[in-house]
Amino acid sequence: MQAKHRFILAVVVLGLLMTGPFTVTSLLVWLDMREAERQMLTELLLSRLPVGTMMTLTGFAFGVLVLHRLFKHYVEGLLRMAESLRLMRNANRDFRVAIAPDSPPEVSQLALAANELAQQRDELMRDVDAQVAKAKASVEEEKNRLAALMSELALAVVVCNLDGRILLYNNRARLQFTALAQGPTTVAGGALIGLGRSIFSILDKSQIEHAQDVIHQRFAAGKAAIANFITTARNGQLLRVQMVPVLTGGSEAEPAMSGYVLTVENITRSIEQEARRDQVLHTLTEGSRSSIANIRAAVANLLDYPDMEAELRERFLGVINDEVAKRSHTIDQIMGEFSDSMKARWPLEDVLGIDIIAAAQKRIDDKLKLPSKTEEIDDTLWIKADSFSLVFALVSLASRLEDHYDPRELRFRLTANGKLAYLDLIWAGPAMSSETFYTWELEPLQVAGEVSPLNLRDVIDRHGGEIWYEREKAAHRAFFRFVLPVATPENAPEVEERSRGTGRPEYYDFDLFRFEDKSINLDRKLSELAYTVFDTETTGLEPSKGDEIIQIGAARIINNRLLRQETFDQLVDPEMPLKPESIPIHGISEDMVRGKPNIDIVLPAFHAFCEETVLIAHNAAFDMRFLQIKEERTGIRFTQPVLDTLLLSAVVHPNQESHKLDTILERLGISIGTRHNALEDALATGAVFLKLIPLLEEQGIVTLRQALEAAEKTYFARVKY
Repeated sequence: MQAKHRFILAVVVLGLLMTGPFTVTSLLVWLDMREAERQMLTELLLSRLPVGTMMTLTGFAFGVLVLHRLFKHYVEGLLRMAESLRLMRNANRDFRVAIAPDSPPEVSQLALAANELAQQRDELMRDVDAQVAKAKASVEEEKNRLAALMSELALAVVVCNLDGRILLYNNRARLQFTALAQGPTTVAGGALIGLGRSIFSILDKSQIEHAQDVIHQRFAAGKAAIANFITTARNGQLLRVQMVPVLTGGSEAEPAMSGYVLTVENITRSIEQEARRDQVLHTLTEGSRSSIANIRAAVANLLDYPDMEAELRERFLGVINDEVAKRSHTIDQIMGEFSDSMKARWPLEDVLGIDIIAAAQKRIDDKLKLPSKTEEIDDTLWIKADSFSLVFALVSLASRLEDHYDPRELRFRLTANGKLAYLDLIWAGPAMSSETFYTWELEPLQVAGEVSPLNLRDVIDRHGGEIWYEREKAAHRAFFRFVLPVATPENAPEVEERSRGTGRPEYYDFDLFRFEDKSINLDRKLSELAYTVFDTETTGLEPSKGDEIIQIGAARIINNRLLRQETFDQLVDPEMPLKPESIPIHGISEDMVRGKPNIDIVLPAFHAFCEETVLIAHNAAFDMRFLQIKEERTGIRFTQPVLDTLLLSAVVHPNQESHKLDTILERLGISIGTRHNALEDALATGAVFLKLIPLLEEQGIVTLRQALEAAEKTYFARVKY
């Protein structure tokens, strides 16, 4: 029975105790009296009834007040204390029972004792945690080594279970599959890859299954269990895939395949280059047949008829000369194309230009003891370079300058010009002749006894760039300008760092080997389901009166882990002015949303991101109302179950006064970066939900169906938007 029902029952009992004995006694006396006595008593009571009624009501009201105070301090106070104790045990170890100033001494003493016990418990748990951490250190080290290896490996690697669910992937795979994303998945980072997602959204399921069959056959035949195949991605890119099984079973049991490791390589570009080279070879061979035949025929005639007329001989010689000239031109052209192809094959990497300069400065200081400085540096500029040969070329030029012109110092300058980067090596000194520069360009590079087989021109050609010498007469100095191609990094570094956070990348989850795909089953445990926790920022608080979404932020929860790297963060152009009073709250201005995708583009992308997951939001009715209003316009419907952390908090802590997100975060000991940012709020809501799961289990709420039913019974579930 709830506390408020028990209070009502107590009030009823109080009323009965105050009026019941008098009523029963009067009835018994009334039945024993004669008629005259009853009439006399009636007259006597009626004249004094107002006074008696007033005294009874006054006494009843006083009794109710006393009863209410006792309930508030002893019943509700103890219930809140019980909730706080469960909170300390399961969700927030640092939480303590609050002692109200007007609490009775007995309740205050109990709260103090509970807090003391919690303090002792914490000290014991810290000792236990330290022992456990020490015992797990070796395992964690091995795990971190593997995670670091997989995360930074240059080859795209994906590990899946037999259902095709992704259990592990590295950064290269994320970048590669994000680049392959098409349509709505291109918004907000793409949604092709992620822990718990299906690999079949990327690769053809039938080819995966065929590769598994091949592995089983090779394994049964005692051969190396490996399979290779080439497939086509949705955007037409060719992918070379190698599959290796993950086997389980001890030394005595027969190994069984529990999953597989895929290494994926995009071979589209190499196939195109091979095709171009084949075409060049075909042109060389087929185009030469007719020319050689003409030359052979002309030579045969000249040999067979040595006495032919001079005019005719000149015609045959002309044929030979023309055909040889044509072949010579064709061979020169083909060699040029082949040379370009060879240059394109040289592996260049994307590097920050400032890192190249820093490496060159360090080597110049170490090898030449020549000071160097920087000026006008674009530290965000990425270039595509063979960093070793480029640095060697810079240091070699510095060495030649020191030998011939003895500059006091060198300076570096890095600027962008469209798709080109200008890297300047500057010195002050006398002018250099063109002949000298030409000589330096073609001589082998060398620095302090180290000699490279390349010359400066080779290095420049390798980069597909250019170099020239230029003099700044006004400043009395000169510089070599390296013109290099600008690179576009596959992922912006600041976004990368923000998404990585401070811990180890969350690209792996080995416990997912036990994950079984059964879509969204309401009777599955809360701890077994996949979730998308999301939040929206809007122009106002009235979706039914035209307010619009301006930001959607979301993150996924898989296997009880909040994946901070698999997020959806997208600003939305509301196609209407923002309300000035809302801008200070969410910090999103007109300039930030103008030109961004509108809701017609963003909503399908978000729908793809949260596909096959349960939705979670705080005060979800508000956010879902915005999404539902757009159903007719976009044709996108969110039909999956929705859990609301506001309602679940009310289920777990019915005696707490507030269930606002800020209050819950403080209660559960969760910190948040920036409030009223859709992604940050979504991440905070996800952390709240993970803390609520064990508290719900304490109340017997284990499955998704039970959680939905319990939430619907709370008072806050009546709120409509």
